[in-house]
Parts: sequence; structure tokens; C-alpha cells
Amino acid sequence: MLLVRKDIMSTLYERCQKVMSGVSGRATKLGVVDSDGAYLYTEDGRKVLDFASGVAVNNIGAKNEEVVDAIKAELDHMIHVGHNVVYYKSYVELAEKLVEKTGGDTKVYFSNSGAEANEGAIKLAKYYTKRPGIIAFKNSFHGRTIGCISITGSNSAYRKYYEPLIPGIYWADYCDAYHHPEGLESENGKLKCLAQFDEIFEKLIAPEMVAAIIVEPVQGEGGYIVPDKRFLEGLRQICDKHGILLIFDEIQTGIGRTGELYAYQTFGVKPDILTSAKALGGGIPLSAVIAKKEIMDAWPAGAHGGTFGGNPLACAAGLKTLEIIERDHLLDNCKKQGAYFIDKLHGLQKKYSCIGDVRGLGLMDAIEIVKEDGTPDPEKTAKIKELALEKDLLLLTCGSDHNVVRFIAPINVTAKEIDKCVEIIDSTLGSFN
Repeated sequence: MLLVRKDIMSTLYERCQKVMSGVSGRATKLGVVDSDGAYLYTEDGRKVLDFASGVAVNNIGAKNEEVVDAIKAELDHMIHVGHNVVYYKSYVELAEKLVEKTGGDTKVYFSNSGAEANEGAIKLAKYYTKRPGIIAFKNSFHGRTIGCISITGSNSAYRKYYEPLIPGIYWADYCDAYHHPEGLESENGKLKCLAQFDEIFEKLIAPEMVAAIIVEPVQGEGGYIVPDKRFLEGLRQICDKHGILLIFDEIQTGIGRTGELYAYQTFGVKPDILTSAKALGGGIPLSAVIAKKEIMDAWPAGAHGGTFGGNPLACAAGLKTLEIIERDHLLDNCKKQGAYFIDKLHGLQKKYSCIGDVRGLGLMDAIEIVKEDGTPDPEKTAKIKELALEKDLLLLTCGSDHNVVRFIAPINVTAKEIDKCVEIIDSTLGSFN
């Protein structure tokens, strides 16, 4: 039964302002009382199409009933027992499934959030290599802990007043064909976006002092930037040449978002370490560091840890989520509906000059909003999100210039739901003319 509350004296937003820190910002003022599939139900009785998916968490929709049942069944046995104290079935089985799905040559460590996983990955790389340096990318986002903002380059606000941060971080330019097409030009037989590492190694840090290169296979917060496959292939080659570990931050790209379980499988470039979170736990906080066996085996007991990682309820939800994705062929649906969606967005681009770029992979899709001179238009972008919500479509924005509308539909989305989204975007953009 979907719950609609009409007896509320003040909105959830108004009540929250009185008791919650302002640092816990919200993308909207929407108060939600129930959810189902690709829809949210608000306190004032609205049914909202959710193309935010809890920021890429609800990959198989909100409140999936089978996942709910799996959580309830696990509740009959335990809520928390401590993964660093005992062994339990859902924990072991989920780790086995992730190893199976990542080639059989990996091992897993569970945490709670994407930031925790990225912290763990950096610690693992440093411990394994005994090297101090990390190379990260401009416009990246890896989390909000002190360690993660040290390797995040998408917004100075994340770092403001928190410095000094972790030392030994070096910055490279990401492969971005729309904003920096020159990066795909050849320089001495290399793509320019790869040739930059020669200068980094010559002038900033020797390659034998670099523990890892950490990269999002598709940049998320930075604007849903999809790189040329040759860029990721080149990073793999650079790392292999110099004994550097390649870390893929798959927090947002993982669990089917790009059309394979992980984006590295979409690109055909396997990292040494990958991090997974968001959709992994079926809506319950869960993250994982997944790395090659020989790397994990060099990480001894006590070198890393945590209390709540691999919570029984989260692992049960994660197992059911993976089962549903496989059984219902949702990776195929992601590819099919993603291609359909991109085609529809290209149709809008032909109609509206403010859409400077359409890009995406699977159901990780975006439009970049620009002014007549091609410069970013963050004001119109924010207005698009606002007007779309008035028409019962929930969206999020992103991009270092705050001018990208991102679409994070569940990977079990239907063409009908995509059509509804496109219709609302079309109507919204048309209102500016």
C-alpha cells in the first residue's frame, strides 16, 4: 500500500531545517513517503518519475520487493555480528559472487560507502607498492573524507578550509573529447592525453615513486564524461610498464550502470583494484574493494579494518540484486534502453541549440547545457532541473561548471518511462523559447 500523508502540519523540509546541519544539503525540497520501481511518492500526493535513482543506488528501482524480502529473511537470523569477529553466509556468498563476476582471480574487502572503499584502495596500493605517490585526474570525484577530497578535482568547495590534505597527489587531465578534443590528437605516436604522463614523470614525480593511478572509467560528478577507450588502454600500459597499480573507481559506474556489471568490462580494460558501492547493496550501505589476489594477499590482518563493513542485511540485499540483474537480463536492457535514450536525446539536441553535447554509456547519460556562444549555462541547467520536477520528473545535475543534466534511470527502465522523461525535457526546454 502506497502511503500518502495529507495530515502533515509542516513539510519534511521545514522540519528538517530545525534539526539537521545545513552541511547535509539537498538537491530538492521534495518530501518523500514511499517509493516503487522508478517512482517516488511525495507527502503531498505526487507520483514522481525518479531519474536520480538515489544517486545511482537504486539500479533495479526503488524498494524492489524481492530485495525487501531478502532483507526480511536475513533479519530472522541476524542484524549485525561483525565481519571482523565471525564468518556468516551472506558475507561469504556475496564475496564469492563478486570474485566470480570479476574473473575469478580477485579477492574482496567490504566497507560501507564509496569513500571508504576509495580510502581502502589507496591504502592497499601504498601498502603493496611501498610507494608514496598517487596520480588522480582533474574533474574527478572520489568522496568527501580527507583522503578522498585529496584525490578529488571537480570542485574546490569540497577542499575549502580542509587543507593541508594528504601529500603526494599529482594531477593529470582526463580524456574529454568534447571540451578538449586536442587530447585525442597524436603526439610522438601517443594520444596527447597520454603523452602528459611523460612530463609528469620527468618533472613532477618519478614513475617508480607512484603507487597508483586512480581514475573513474566514466567521470561522474565531473560531468558524465565518457573517455576514448584508447585512454584507458593507455593507462593500463603505463601502469604495467612502471609497476604502478591501476585503480578504477566504479562507485557510480558499477552494478550494471554502463551495460556490463562493471565499466572495466564495457571497455575491456581490467584494473588491478576496483572500488564498488552505491548500487552494490541494493539500497543498504555497502561497498567493496576488489583487487587481484596477489595484491590482496599482501595486505595483512590489521592493516585496514572497520566495524560495519559487509553487514548481513546489506550482503543479503546485494546477493539478491545481482541475482535479479542476471536472471532478468538487465544488462541487456541497460544497453538497449541506453541506446534508445541517447537517440532520443540526440533528437532533442537537433531541436534545441542549448544542448551542446549528448553523451553517455548504457544508462549513465547526460546533456550539457550551453549558451549561444557555447560557454556553460549553469543557470539554465538549474532551471531545467527545477521545471522538470514541477512536471514530476526528478533529475540531478553535475559537471565542474554545473551545466550538465544527468539521467540515472534504473537499469530495468522501460521505453515508456524514457519517453515520459524525454517528453518532460522537451516541454521544459520549449518553455525557454
